[in-house]
Amino acid sequence: MIVRRIIFMCYWSLMDGLTQATVLPCLQELQKLSFINSILFITIEREGHKLALEDNMLPDSVEHVPIYSKNYSISILNKIFDFILFPKLLVHLSRQYKITLIIAHGAPAGALAYKVWKQTKIPFYVSLFEPHAAYMLESGVWSRSGLKYRFQSYWEKKQKQYATGLLPVSEQYRQLLEKEGVPPEKLRTIACTTNLDHFQFLASHRYAFREKLEWQQEVIGVYVGKFGGLYYQNEAFAIYKICFEIIPGFRLLILSPQDHVEINKDLLRHQLDVRKVKVMSVQHNEVAAYLSAADFAFATYKPGPSKKYLSPVKIGEYWASGLPVLLTEGVGDDSDIIKNEGGGALFNLKEEGSVEKAILKIQEIIKQPGHREQIRGLAIKYRSPDQIREAYEYFLGEKLNG
Repeated sequence: MIVRRIIFMCYWSLMDGLTQATVLPCLQELQKLSFINSILFITIEREGHKLALEDNMLPDSVEHVPIYSKNYSISILNKIFDFILFPKLLVHLSRQYKITLIIAHGAPAGALAYKVWKQTKIPFYVSLFEPHAAYMLESGVWSRSGLKYRFQSYWEKKQKQYATGLLPVSEQYRQLLEKEGVPPEKLRTIACTTNLDHFQFLASHRYAFREKLEWQQEVIGVYVGKFGGLYYQNEAFAIYKICFEIIPGFRLLILSPQDHVEINKDLLRHQLDVRKVKVMSVQHNEVAAYLSAADFAFATYKPGPSKKYLSPVKIGEYWASGLPVLLTEGVGDDSDIIKNEGGGALFNLKEEGSVEKAILKIQEIIKQPGHREQIRGLAIKYRSPDQIREAYEYFLGEKLNG
């Protein structure tokens, strides 16, 4: 058996919600594999930012090494600095720790892994592989002529060519990659997994947190995340307004890291009663209790051709908590799952009455006895961390050693 010392790297901070939700489950599963000896975990931190590593946050076999990005006021300068300096740092770490394999989590991290591979030929895999450049373009965050889009598009092509394995987050993207000529044996789908022990419905949390919110009898809709960019902004608040009009006793809970003052301005702009809305910022490990308190959830993504290749983290967490999801049509494999197996309702803003119809369906679901257990079954089926272990057993255990 080959002794594997691996680098696992992401392009986020250790304390970023995406790191907590998508990276830590991967590390937990990887450290269980007998053919992985040690893991060097790389995160990208901002210069001058102090890290507070919590006890037992990382598995024992994982050593965390932060690398630091500059805080230039012009964001493109930060990216240029990152992609000049970071590959050099990673090459140095690879040699120092005698690394035999790199796993990059996400296509932006995959770009760094590709640049390290060019110098060292250390094989690399890209998990959480999505068409990052395409959906940033579609969402209006990047422009087609911009450097970020052009470089990321180029690096994604190189990852498809030179990565030893790619782990797309949706079956639809895996099929597209095959059509583009990526050998099927280099592909394995892993949707964004969910910590099923942490995210689950608990009646005690429901009672305690509804009491804390002072909404013991109300129908609570919850949104976890940001507005703008990949997500609807004005449209999301318009949807909330329809919920207030249709659902008796509706209350809105927004868990967001964004500026609460700006969110409250949006609420007032759309003439929503702020007395019936609570806007909060909580740590990722606190979200589950609020999901137990809620009755249904929002996943209001901007639509676009590339969105069917996503796997939203929040949907797995909603489902694991037994919440039906009001989801934009055409997002990930989840849109088809909802259409065929339940777990929520789909809307399309281009179709008149679509939102109202979807809300009525949500109301029907939450009246059904046992709906939370049934919906949790979707998370167990499609978002279990077991698929992480199975994929790496295929790539690292069977494929390279068999």
